[in-house]
Amino acid sequence: MIARGVKKYTVQEVADILGLYRGTVLNYEKRGIFPEPKRNHINGYREYTEEDIEGLKRILEGDAE
Repeated sequence: MIARGVKKYTVQEVADILGLYRGTVLNYEKRGIFPEPKRNHINGYREYTEEDIEGLKRILEGDAE
């Protein structure tokens, strides 16, 4: 089943949106600061949604659960 109409972002796009380096996003994920995103089942690339990005913004602002 393929989700249609939902924009997916690459790790580089997320880094640009958050004002971070790509490596910082990956490092935060590796250290458990950021949750691991879903991956494309065909190529294994990380895929972030708008909801994921909003969650990452909350983590950076210190408002995470």
